[in-house]
Amino acid sequence: MKANSKNFERSNTLPLEYIALTEEYDVHFYFLDVALENTSTDISGSTEIHVISKVAVLDTLLFELHEDLVITDILLNGVTSTPFTRVGSAVIVPVNYTTGDQFYVKVLYGGTPPTPVTNPLGGAGMTHDDSPSWGNEVTWTLSEPFSAFEWFPCKQSLTDKIDSVFTYVTTSSTNKAGSNGILVNVTDLGGGMSRYEWQTRYPIDYYLISIAVAEYVDYTIYANPVGAPAPIMIQNYVYNNAATLPYFQDEIDNTADFIEYFSELYGLYPFDEEKYGHCMAPLSGGMEHQTMTTQGWFEDGLTVHEMGHQWFGDQVTCASWSDIWLNEGFASYTEHLMYEHFYPGDELTDMQSRHNDVMSAPGGSVWVLDSLDAGAIFSGRLVYNKGAAIIHTIRFLINDDALFLDVLQTYQQTYKDGTAHAQDFKNVLETETGMDFTNFFNEWYYGQGYPTYSIEWNQVNSSVWIDLSQIVSMPGVTPFFTNDLEIGIEDNTGYTTYYRLTDINAANSLHYLGFGGVITDIFIDPHNYIINQNGTVTQNSTVVTLQENKNELNVYPVPAENSLTVEINTADNYQIISASGQVVLSGNLVQGKNTIDLSSFAAGNYILKTNSQQISFSKK
Repeated sequence: MKANSKNFERSNTLPLEYIALTEEYDVHFYFLDVALENTSTDISGSTEIHVISKVAVLDTLLFELHEDLVITDILLNGVTSTPFTRVGSAVIVPVNYTTGDQFYVKVLYGGTPPTPVTNPLGGAGMTHDDSPSWGNEVTWTLSEPFSAFEWFPCKQSLTDKIDSVFTYVTTSSTNKAGSNGILVNVTDLGGGMSRYEWQTRYPIDYYLISIAVAEYVDYTIYANPVGAPAPIMIQNYVYNNAATLPYFQDEIDNTADFIEYFSELYGLYPFDEEKYGHCMAPLSGGMEHQTMTTQGWFEDGLTVHEMGHQWFGDQVTCASWSDIWLNEGFASYTEHLMYEHFYPGDELTDMQSRHNDVMSAPGGSVWVLDSLDAGAIFSGRLVYNKGAAIIHTIRFLINDDALFLDVLQTYQQTYKDGTAHAQDFKNVLETETGMDFTNFFNEWYYGQGYPTYSIEWNQVNSSVWIDLSQIVSMPGVTPFFTNDLEIGIEDNTGYTTYYRLTDINAANSLHYLGFGGVITDIFIDPHNYIINQNGTVTQNSTVVTLQENKNELNVYPVPAENSLTVEINTADNYQIISASGQVVLSGNLVQGKNTIDLSSFAAGNYILKTNSQQISFSKK
């Protein structure tokens, strides 16, 4: 299913003809030099926008600034005052350049940014508030998805990453001002004023540029990931309140462990030459501002989510808000991986909670149909929870954690410092695994709903026939789901053998398994890999078998130990396929009884496949 390409060219503030003008140049540098206090959102100063012409005749430079902010002058190349016009949020400057020409405008402006709540994450582009818990006054920015223009002149295009940004903030010397990159200097301006001078030289998207101003204390620690050329600074601006740092210090200290661990999983922390860190602000959650997250409090799940964004969202950014899954789904799954590693067992509760939330309503896709609908972009149920859950399903389908992590690392390296669509991730996924995920994406990413699985089963000697059926919550959109499904079969000793059901290509599918014990129960998706409801599990001696019109095939014992006995009524070829899809053994079967040596096989699930049928079995 193809995405609607028009979604990639839309703006909630500019008409299409104005968007087209912004595509005639690339932004390669911003220099923000502004004055700001922690007591209000009033802002004044200048922003330099350095650009490169992409067209043979660039006669118009169009950028955005909210109409509540007053422009006092625009200087071309920082020197010449130049005329400009304003139409709503659009600022239109006549210029005369050709392909490859570099120039800049310095915009002198000031005023009070808009106060209405325009951001679903809380606040506007710039917000002032008191912390309800600690009493500290803070002014902070939060530009995602469309609010950067509410506090500085800019181009709001996801696919035009800025090469570097300098952010200088003048404020009262009792404050600290946090921002992206490295604090290269704090200049004492006299009169009780200081200028905080931040510089980042990593590519950055417009909405990840940030400022937070408050009376902070600087609590800095370091992480030491394997492969890092030097320790990575974690610079935390915490409220200057005697109780705040002691209350959160243990959680802040965990950040170092998290950076070290996820550098192993995803690749080295992507901004290691600068820093990571946090600025506290009274928002209900966090915002993954590049190299310095703005965060309301410190709790491992929240901290890891925003830190995970440094890879998924910051180093590689979604190229369209329709594909916000690439940011939020993977950051949410980073939480799950944190629980799995640092708090074993909690990941089970985490995934079940996500599944329950997804199934609290019948429909909705992870893909965001309307890229201007901020509520849909930040849907906790669909983008965050279903987004994380289907990544867990991808991991299950790959069935090889090393390969799964290779996919994530390859995706990071392929699109490093750039942007990507979901289709780009799918391409990496298929290239690295050799698997076809077309049905999966059509059903779970673009599609809607979830299945309810039921089983009728029949055992004949060492053979088990599984009649799997599914009903779906949104049959008009996704009539059935074709993903593999794990089941567990428990015997009368209490031992459970796990099988992977494959080749599910309809609402009903019949599966043939080898099982040598006495069945006492069958569990559907016992490890919670798939968003689903469990229906009924029923023994039914009338379940038809696959033996009709096929070679009779029987395998035992199951679970197998060092050998597997295969009985077949006609000679045939066979392959044994591992759970990861690799052919690990092949040969010929003679009519009658055959013995296959499994002594060199690792424990796990396998498929014995002949020319006419296949049967799943497990090895202890």
